[in-house]
Amino acid sequence: MMFMTFLRARTVEGPGVQGRFFIYNSNGVGNMEKRYIIGIDQSTQGTKALLFDGEGHLLRRTDLPHRQIVNEKGWVSHDLNEIYRNTVQTVKTLVAESGVAPEEIAGIGISNQRETTAIWDKATGEPLEEAIVWQCGRASGIAQEIAEQGHAEEIREATGLQLSAYFPAAKMAWLLRNGGEERQKRAADGKLCLGTIDSWLVYKLTGDHAFKTDFSNASRTQLFNLKTLAWDEKICEMFGIPVCALARVCDSDAVYGTTTMEGLFSEPVPICGVLGDSHAALFGQGCLKPGMIKATYGTGSSLMMNIGDKPIQSSHGVVTSLAWGRGGKVDYVLEGNLNYTGAVITWLKDDLKLISSAKETEGLAREANPADRTYVVPAFTGLGAPYWDEKATASISGITRTTGKAEVVKAALDCIAYQITDLVRAMEQDTGMRIEELRVDGGPTRNGYLMQFQSDITNKRVKIPDAEELSGIGAAYMAGISAGVYDLEKLAGNMKRSVYEPKMDDEIREKKYAGWKKAVDGVLSK
Repeated sequence: MMFMTFLRARTVEGPGVQGRFFIYNSNGVGNMEKRYIIGIDQSTQGTKALLFDGEGHLLRRTDLPHRQIVNEKGWVSHDLNEIYRNTVQTVKTLVAESGVAPEEIAGIGISNQRETTAIWDKATGEPLEEAIVWQCGRASGIAQEIAEQGHAEEIREATGLQLSAYFPAAKMAWLLRNGGEERQKRAADGKLCLGTIDSWLVYKLTGDHAFKTDFSNASRTQLFNLKTLAWDEKICEMFGIPVCALARVCDSDAVYGTTTMEGLFSEPVPICGVLGDSHAALFGQGCLKPGMIKATYGTGSSLMMNIGDKPIQSSHGVVTSLAWGRGGKVDYVLEGNLNYTGAVITWLKDDLKLISSAKETEGLAREANPADRTYVVPAFTGLGAPYWDEKATASISGITRTTGKAEVVKAALDCIAYQITDLVRAMEQDTGMRIEELRVDGGPTRNGYLMQFQSDITNKRVKIPDAEELSGIGAAYMAGISAGVYDLEKLAGNMKRSVYEPKMDDEIREKKYAGWKKAVDGVLSK
């Protein structure tokens, strides 16, 4: 096996870690001693562990699901100890099945579901509650309280985020209130940890129980000031959250500590890359320059654009966050989140029973009358960015006597692309940058009709990587660069991509998009 072709030695230092990883020329003589990187992708549905070789190629993956705990009130929770156990087990299984010696692992990167919020005892590491999942709206009353106090715009200006129970700030406040005065006092005394899943895993995995988070995750809490790059004490006070209960914020490529992974490693391995999952996907997609943009299609979708080293306050309905911190510097992003994209396909299958599997949609869409003017607006739980209308309701409009199953399926696929286009146009307006191409990932990208329509309606080149694990890849790449195993420039050539070019006439494009905007206007409550 051939590895990197450059010469370098990198010193890695941090709590409990010192060492040099040597990389020699690739003529086969003397490859580096530690040449593998593990990426951990802790997502909403489960935990993946991925093994990468010295050139950044994915060799193997293993995964375990965890329970989705939903009570009679509709509150959504995760068992923190289950997530930790699964993380350790996936890594152990990965290494055992790969045949790679544990001593050859140079570093570990972590990507995580972002807004899911945890509370635990700082001394014992025992959770005080199940984690509140990002989807859970139990803290909406707290967000409403703060809005009624007139703080919404102040919070948006400082954090880049619309005031919402979606973000951890309100969830943390709920966790403190739910435990009463005693819990609030313990938090104020620095005896409790309030954090996101990355900080929970770092705490549990590291030998010294490091309580740290990275810039990307911190920027999504609604407690982090994007200008000062520190926890905003005034906003923390609004939510009743002691700053001493929050994690230390570090560069995404910092050494967070070392882990033996419950005895798997005889020599502790550094955790040296941490990113929120969407940020990790942005990094894995190679969107490292201002104006580069990626869309992740899942149940919902995240569109994220690198805007460089200065924040831009959106006036077109998207939010501002940090991409990552690297080498003492940060990059910023604009981001828009959509509630229903891939979930529209589930609606077709499970509720309307028009299809029996998602695979049928491409063929039906191609069979449909291309002149049909049916629009689906999937506001089943309101509309997210750029409309931010929680009271909006879903609709099917423009139906004629000739509209049949194929046309409805086509309209359902089209609405995914229209929603992405809304966000692309908003970001172009906010930044004044012309977006040339859209890098995409996620299950729906395998639908050829959808990808061509996405290219047509945005009038952008669409690029789809041959790899699917972009969040895990991004975390592993960040860790591998930090550990001195990877060279950033050389990683760019690893990924092969298929390309869709726009083919639609400009007049037709604008007519179709105008029809979509009219359909959306018809469901807005404002």
